[in-house]
Amino acid sequence: MTPELIFAVFALFMSVAIAAGYVAFDVLSRRAPARQRLHATPNDSVFATNLPLDSRELDPRLARASRFLPKSPKDMSRLRKRMARGGIRGPMAPVIYTICELGLPLIALVLCIYFLGGGRGLLIGAFAAVIGYMLPGLWLSRQAEKQKKIIANGLPDALDLLIVCVEAGMGLDQAITKAAEELAVSHPALSEELGIITTEVRAGKPRMEAFKNFADRTKVEDVRQLVSVLVQTDRFGTSVSQALRTQAEVSRTKRRQRAEERAAKLGVKLVFPLVFFLFPAMYVVTLGPAVIKFVRFFAGMGM
Repeated sequence: MTPELIFAVFALFMSVAIAAGYVAFDVLSRRAPARQRLHATPNDSVFATNLPLDSRELDPRLARASRFLPKSPKDMSRLRKRMARGGIRGPMAPVIYTICELGLPLIALVLCIYFLGGGRGLLIGAFAAVIGYMLPGLWLSRQAEKQKKIIANGLPDALDLLIVCVEAGMGLDQAITKAAEELAVSHPALSEELGIITTEVRAGKPRMEAFKNFADRTKVEDVRQLVSVLVQTDRFGTSVSQALRTQAEVSRTKRRQRAEERAAKLGVKLVFPLVFFLFPAMYVVTLGPAVIKFVRFFAGMGM
């Protein structure tokens, strides 16, 4: 290679590397938690602590927020409850879900009849229509289970933050608001649930009722235990920080046990990939040359 070609290749490599580094740095800097907090304003967040206390000023904000929040889980339809457990609270979400639930079977049936003909297409299309009808429900159930795991795994960190805020002199409502702000990056699902509690309390709902709605929305066992502990603490006047500390230790122990359980199941889950993917390739690599030699040997002997 000539020196000019080497220099051109090196210059091209450096240009691509510098451009890629600049793009990566820009993307990471925009997604940094500190930058997001600096650019956040009280008007952009539901969890702002400096909201005015005048009810005339609070009503429009709470009215806009309450459109996307249920008054109570009892007032929600069955579909909205399922979607709320999966973290989906948009006003158009039930409509889109219903359209998918009714449209997917029809599309599957029409496509099967169009490509496979009348008799065979109708039979396979009926089976595909049943699967298409079940797919949205299965997806929503999976989202709900995923949401429950995310909330359960983030609850110990939220409790630790609540303990720090309460011991620093904040009230429980202020501590929940602060925890919702700080967890927006690391645990957005849990931050959203804590923000709903804050909005409900500011709208005039009793704190314990807001906590019970939190437990009804999530259906997480650790959240139910936390709500039960907070209700007893509020009723008997015991220390909130001590109750939160005890519940945080219990939640952290359960999270560690869940991780150990998943690690113990990993060996069993690896059996099927090993048997169906790794072992055949290993047999081909190890026994293949020997089989080829045997075939050539017996072919040379005329057998």
